[in-house]
Amino acid sequence: MDKNVNALDWTLLQSFSAVVETGSLSGAARKLGQSQPTIGRHVKQLELALGFDLFTRAPRGLVPTVAGLEIADMTRDMQSAATGVRLIADGKAGNLSGTVRITASVVTSHFILPRIIADMRQTMPEIQIDLVPSDTTENLIFREADIAVRMYRPTQLDVITKHICDQPMAVYAAKSYLDRIGRPETLEDAARLDFVGFDKSDLIIRVMTDLGLEATRDFFAVRCDQQAVHWELVRAGCGLGGAQTIIGDADPTMERILEGKMQLQALPIWLTAPQALHSNPRIRAVWDYLSEALAKQTEA
Repeated sequence: MDKNVNALDWTLLQSFSAVVETGSLSGAARKLGQSQPTIGRHVKQLELALGFDLFTRAPRGLVPTVAGLEIADMTRDMQSAATGVRLIADGKAGNLSGTVRITASVVTSHFILPRIIADMRQTMPEIQIDLVPSDTTENLIFREADIAVRMYRPTQLDVITKHICDQPMAVYAAKSYLDRIGRPETLEDAARLDFVGFDKSDLIIRVMTDLGLEATRDFFAVRCDQQAVHWELVRAGCGLGGAQTIIGDADPTMERILEGKMQLQALPIWLTAPQALHSNPRIRAVWDYLSEALAKQTEA
């Protein structure tokens, strides 16, 4: 083993860990914002320092060796410890100036948060905002985000959560579509119209079943799982679709249908942040602003 192992560069370990996680040099490069040759060089330097191979090549990418897996476990522990130290340090910071990273679903990021963030920036211009649209669960503990806006109650450990409100949902259709097809008066009328469905998710099928409408995947002539695009398909007149009323009612080209006859379950809105960051004045200020702004839009 190289005598320089006692002075390993943390950057090398981060690159190694990213390759383990993504399975390739290119995936690690995208994750870390580095070039593929740089990641490859980091892995080679780490292997030379340790004195053994960390990966073997396979048809689907790089596979960690037995020794590589052992190093990966230790690296994850080191990352967790380093992140914990950083979170504690950030939690003690008293300066409002700086960046707060918010993650939310693509729909929330696209249709709801921009107006709130614009108003927030006028109130707190010293705070910069990174908005991360994602329909996956970002890891708050590893600082992929400071605050998350969720449509479900978070279960991750070591985080603080707050239920903000329940956002009403309704069924909408483009007015142009209804002018052409006609406006349904009953659930039976609606069942004869087009619906925009999901591709792989069965969520809409389950919702329709709860409403007493039988549907399979083939019932939907147009399907898309990406929810922002799904809404655009409804807006374009491809068929009926559900949406948060704060989004649907704000669009003059859209019309609610079958109010009281096709009742959709309200969508819960939760905020969550790591415990150590919640004592940070900057994070706290954005948390409080989001809490009030998201709740107010439901009252409107």
